[in-house]
Amino acid sequence: MSHLDLTILVIDENAVRAAIIEGGLHEAGHTRVTVVHEVNGIARIVETLSPDVIIIDIENPNRDMMEHLFQLTRSVSRPIAMFVDRSDSASIEAAVDAGVSAYVVDGLRKERVKPILDMAVSRFNAFSRLQRELADARSALEERKVIERAKGILMKLRGISEEEAFNLMRQTAMNEKKKLADIAQSVVTAAAMLS
Repeated sequence: MSHLDLTILVIDENAVRAAIIEGGLHEAGHTRVTVVHEVNGIARIVETLSPDVIIIDIENPNRDMMEHLFQLTRSVSRPIAMFVDRSDSASIEAAVDAGVSAYVVDGLRKERVKPILDMAVSRFNAFSRLQRELADARSALEERKVIERAKGILMKLRGISEEEAFNLMRQTAMNEKKKLADIAQSVVTAAAMLS
């Protein structure tokens, strides 16, 4: 998917400011832009439109509104850029915690929209990749633990060496066209039932 095929949702209660963002996006070649001037009911719009990127612009954010938006940004796993006119460090921290990829204070100018959008997308992608790698590493670790446990069980039950136990599981996995970790899990489960 090229950068220009993105469906972009702009949430902005101020029509003048929304026009600045829209202008910046159109100049950058983005045509699939939807502008919403009402924050309430936004979750439903996000669901229906399923945008690739969300840009939120709030001139004078109050706590309730920010909390409402942060609840939204936590639940949608998409790149989000947020423009605000003023902010305190607590709000910035809250924004980062809520998964906002780019948080821009006092910087709404037409020519800044594209670079900030690009930054939000690349930050989001980098973060998603890290999360995926972390999940993969965790599951690999879990798999290794299960394999070690299963080897121990087979060694004890059959009086065989560690290498023989491993080869037995590997052979079974190949015969049954299953992953080694799945065979190991079956051994562990069976042992738990039999003990």
